[in-house]
Amino acid sequence: MLPIERQKLIKKWISEEKNLKISELSKRLNVSEMTIHRDVQTLINEGIVVKTFGGISLSSHGKEGERTVHDRCVYCNKDIDERLSVRLIKHDGEIEVACCAHCGLLRLIQAGGAVTQGICYDFLLNTTISVFSASYVLEPDLQVGCCCPQILTFGASDLAERFVRGFGGRCMNYEQMIKEIAEWLGPGHKCRLT
Repeated sequence: MLPIERQKLIKKWISEEKNLKISELSKRLNVSEMTIHRDVQTLINEGIVVKTFGGISLSSHGKEGERTVHDRCVYCNKDIDERLSVRLIKHDGEIEVACCAHCGLLRLIQAGGAVTQGICYDFLLNTTISVFSASYVLEPDLQVGCCCPQILTFGASDLAERFVRGFGGRCMNYEQMIKEIAEWLGPGHKCRLT
């Protein structure tokens, strides 16, 4: 089967099911997961789907043929740098994109219990990770152009700690990072620790 034929089937399935796992697509189409990643990248670029942790979801902004790529931060309205971005997936299937972990975590707190999943990228490896299991580096000396105070995400705590040794900052897990943000927001603010 040609890539365009596989993409057509993926479009059909994603419009019907809204969310699909890469492993499931691999089985359905009898091709490797790497082939599926290449096939869905075209659909991601077209704004038809967005990448989630281990799969893809139907984009909630527009239809095929329209410009649907999230290009502005939901929190601060800056341009999105995909490498630093955070995607928040809500109970209703809506996907919001923040320009960086700083804005993504602030928006997650603001949204309360409406967010079911948060996806970001490992700063060094550029692999997708969950915001709930990520390790964070707060205020490194290395400036990457995201919001202040700068927060970088890592898939493993040992990578974050090694980064801190080289570029400064403080290493935190999700719960510690949320508590830190609660302090920024002031007394009486309730933060959700999903």
